Amino acid sequence: MNDVDRRKLFRARLLILLASVLWSLSGLFIKSPPFLSIPEADRGLILACYRVFFAGLFLLPFVKLNQIRWRPVLIPLLVTFGLMNLLFMVAMTKTSAAAAIFLQNTSVAWAMLFGFLLLKERIERGSILSILIVMMGIGFIVFADGAGKNFMGNLFALLSGITYALVVIFFRMLRDEHPAWLVALCLLFSSALVAPWALTLGISLTGVQFGLIALMGVIQMGAPYVIFSHAVKTVNSQEAALLVLAEPILNPIWVWIFWGETVSFTTLVGCTLIVLGLAVRFLFFRPKLILEPNPDQP
Repeated sequence: MNDVDRRKLFRARLLILLASVLWSLSGLFIKSPPFLSIPEADRGLILACYRVFFAGLFLLPFVKLNQIRWRPVLIPLLVTFGLMNLLFMVAMTKTSAAAAIFLQNTSVAWAMLFGFLLLKERIERGSILSILIVMMGIGFIVFADGAGKNFMGNLFALLSGITYALVVIFFRMLRDEHPAWLVALCLLFSSALVAPWALTLGISLTGVQFGLIALMGVIQMGAPYVIFSHAVKTVNSQEAALLVLAEPILNPIWVWIFWGETVSFTTLVGCTLIVLGLAVRFLFFRPKLILEPNPDQP
């Protein structure tokens, strides 16, 4: 590798890290004081509706007309993407940022299982070890505290990880389609899916709240997707997957620094196990599953 290629690879790695940092801002936005005036029961739904709307609008200019085409498998992709978006946003409002983001990132383990069941992909020993460690982490976060106040939020977060894994599987089935078209369609459909429900709540957002949601959609969802999709052309999928692990690690750190949210010991142990399980998978065993760029991170 010559000096030009090394510099190009170095820049691509930095761009993936930048995308990871931007993705990690979801908790910082969602837990911010301006949104606390929205009733907790409705907050996740409102944010789920408008965040993906602005992110989808941001991505539309990157979609070319010749990339647009309809395929039947888009239907389950759109439904699972919409569910993932809603589940994650509700989870983030009902449990800690750490629990929500790490449980969503268990999608890697679920995707291995679904790849085996749906795509007949072989599960290697390294994948089995990774899945077992991740499952231990899930147990600590979701069940170790019993029926605590965060139990439902943790459950929603776990379901968001399962639905995200299905999104990855459907993206693999549509690998010959342009990703900008797929992601923009998923984002806008997700907004349309919950918009009728959100509008019936009769909640009027302030200018600050609306501006923050727009900023979150563009900076935390739309922009990192564009950055990642450009950089991943240079960095291999295994290295990219490792660099993206910065996102779940940084997410609760931002919330702790700015809003003072702490996590329980069992949640901390669970998060550590999930990171360990994912690191085992990508450090010591070459992954067969190519990760799609995380759209929250839908």
